[in-house]
Amino acid sequence: MTTPPGGNPFEMIFSQLGRMLSTAGPVNWEMAAQFAQWTATEGNDPGNVDPLERIRLEELVRVADLNVSHVTGMSTSATGRSVTVRPVTRLGFAVETLEAWKPLLGALAAALQPPATTDTPTLPDDLGLGGEMGAGLGQMLGPLLPGLQSAFMGMQCGSMVGSVAQRALGQYDLPIPRPVGDELLVVTDNVTAFTSDWGLPPDEVRLWICISDVAHHAVLGRPHVRASLEELLLAYMSGFDPGGVNLEGRLADLDPADPEALQSVLGDPTALLGEMQTEAQRAILPRLEALVAVIEGYVDHVVDQAGRRLISSYGPLTEALRRRRVERGQGERMVERLFGLALGQGQYDRGTSFVSGVLERAGDTALSRLWTDSHALPTPSELDAPGLWLERIDLPRDD
Repeated sequence: MTTPPGGNPFEMIFSQLGRMLSTAGPVNWEMAAQFAQWTATEGNDPGNVDPLERIRLEELVRVADLNVSHVTGMSTSATGRSVTVRPVTRLGFAVETLEAWKPLLGALAAALQPPATTDTPTLPDDLGLGGEMGAGLGQMLGPLLPGLQSAFMGMQCGSMVGSVAQRALGQYDLPIPRPVGDELLVVTDNVTAFTSDWGLPPDEVRLWICISDVAHHAVLGRPHVRASLEELLLAYMSGFDPGGVNLEGRLADLDPADPEALQSVLGDPTALLGEMQTEAQRAILPRLEALVAVIEGYVDHVVDQAGRRLISSYGPLTEALRRRRVERGQGERMVERLFGLALGQGQYDRGTSFVSGVLERAGDTALSRLWTDSHALPTPSELDAPGLWLERIDLPRDD
């Protein structure tokens, strides 16, 4: 299914409804792609990236790479090759991000699938379809429900990713691992809008983004860090209770002849939420929050160390970017809630306090031990008491 520039994907759904509803699997990825692209561009032609953007960003990412390596003492590469950067439009970012997040979004969709049932769906009495007609429609609706659920998830996932693309500056605005590689994405439309809104030097903003994303990439490129974060994210997203989404109840309000009705019933990005969090998820959350907080606290430390030397407007630029970071958009907030990421100011402060506490007690050498192996990752209680973490990592190990 292809949406023309400016086209409404809801209208495209109705033009190919039969094929859409016959799609198997928990997520209709074709529909997800269309909604991601349409939401990211708001139906407008995204245009092309200026070739000069690529040239300038390639120069800046080399500077960022050298300085992040110097501060961290780590290789920034996940593959052994050089870290590179690719400038993209919001559309390009949405396409790449949807593909990168498929394993996580697929786990979420599978968790939200209602249990299989052999019961014939019942239609509300107030539809005025009683007797044999009502029973016949109920029987007809039954086989369509898996396709409707798949379409619903496709719309939700696509709308969410598209909303993220409208604001993201780089690929690690949200600290979510991507497939192993050494290419970073920078969303030039959003960088241009941000520099204009705040009256900041464009090249200094680009360099700050490169430093931040290269630092994230260095940490998430450590195999044990990536594995730990992916495991926690997958476990959290697989733990949702399918009772939280009453798709059949939403369909009772649907006028099948009205595309706007479909949009109002299925197009709300918050429709997936509600009271879905389970006890299993609440048990996972402290470990997930602790790992994300220490990653963000460490990256902020690296950006401070490198950025103060390289960026003349570092103070006001950093303040503007960090204010923007905690003033998330709707799509980012939804990702945070669905992925179990709590990225309010409190979480950033926890990570910063941990890093500061380690540096005050034992200096950079101790801080660099954070990423040596999974044993060195702080527990939730250690995150709030860095002295405990230092004591534990110095204890003899049985392994």
